[in-house]
Amino acid sequence: MSFFGLGKKLPKPNELVKHTRDAVATFEKGGNQKNSDKISEEITKNIEGMKITLYGDAEHEPNQESIVALANEFYSSDLLPLLLIHMVKLEFEAKKDLCSVFNHLLRRQVGSRSPTVEYICKNTVILDTLVEGYENADVAMSCGAMLRDCARHEPLVKIVLASPNFWKFFKYVEMANFDVASDAFSTVKELLTKHKTLVAEFLEKNYDEFFESYTGLLNSPNYVTKRQSLKLLGELLLDRANFNIMTKYISEVSNLKLMMLLLRDKSRSISFEAFHVFKVFVANPNKPGPILHILSKNKEKLVAFLNNFHNDKEDDQFNDEKAFLLTQIQQLPAYQPSSSKE
Repeated sequence: MSFFGLGKKLPKPNELVKHTRDAVATFEKGGNQKNSDKISEEITKNIEGMKITLYGDAEHEPNQESIVALANEFYSSDLLPLLLIHMVKLEFEAKKDLCSVFNHLLRRQVGSRSPTVEYICKNTVILDTLVEGYENADVAMSCGAMLRDCARHEPLVKIVLASPNFWKFFKYVEMANFDVASDAFSTVKELLTKHKTLVAEFLEKNYDEFFESYTGLLNSPNYVTKRQSLKLLGELLLDRANFNIMTKYISEVSNLKLMMLLLRDKSRSISFEAFHVFKVFVANPNKPGPILHILSKNKEKLVAFLNNFHNDKEDDQFNDEKAFLLTQIQQLPAYQPSSSKE
């Protein structure tokens, strides 16, 4: 139920921010449950007021002057990091409205500037708090929604990728809570696909650490994690911006062996996604010796396997790719035994 119904006057932006900040400060001091509930209700009311200031509702029209005033109050008071730190104590509606307020402020433009993006760049604790929010199921989804809003802005993605906290995502996407794990993976995908040049630089610089962690996801006992990770890997490798990363990845024998293993996975979805990574190894016109050696050694088995691979799939592109792959494998040179380990 809205606190600001018919005839209710909306408080001024400076009042909304001040009262919210005072209420959060009272939160920090602690107190009995009755007081805590009263404070929570006060914060919920104020955040709803902020949302109405920005978006308007049936009884209140948004006013540009008030929007600017609210944004400036947010910046000068440092209310945002404070709210995020204490978000777990907020009521459900307050969390939802805070996400809406955050989204509006983040999209706000002043000429060619994005004031909230600039503010977050100077207050990186905001991004750290959002990432670490995945450790608490009560706020994980709200933090994820705000992080994906941040992912639209390259300067913010750059900060997240450079932070030690980024590597925590490899733990979050494997969490037992399915909803939290799926949300975390959605955020990772946004971070790794929105700003291609930035991500390519990050992957080149952190290639070993990234793919060591990523291989853990490809070997995950969790079906969803494995399937999503394979699908995203295919997208990353086939993106032109990641050509150098793709070239390095498909030159490593351990990666080829893993894809050949996943091709035979009992899950049709996983084997299908593995196919889209495996095809990059085969289609490479400059295969390194060890890669060529393994493919040649398994030539007959691969041809027999692919001839019966997803034959019921009505997908012209897939069928064309499979036919191309079969041709490429059949044209491989005859296997020559090698003394090197395979």
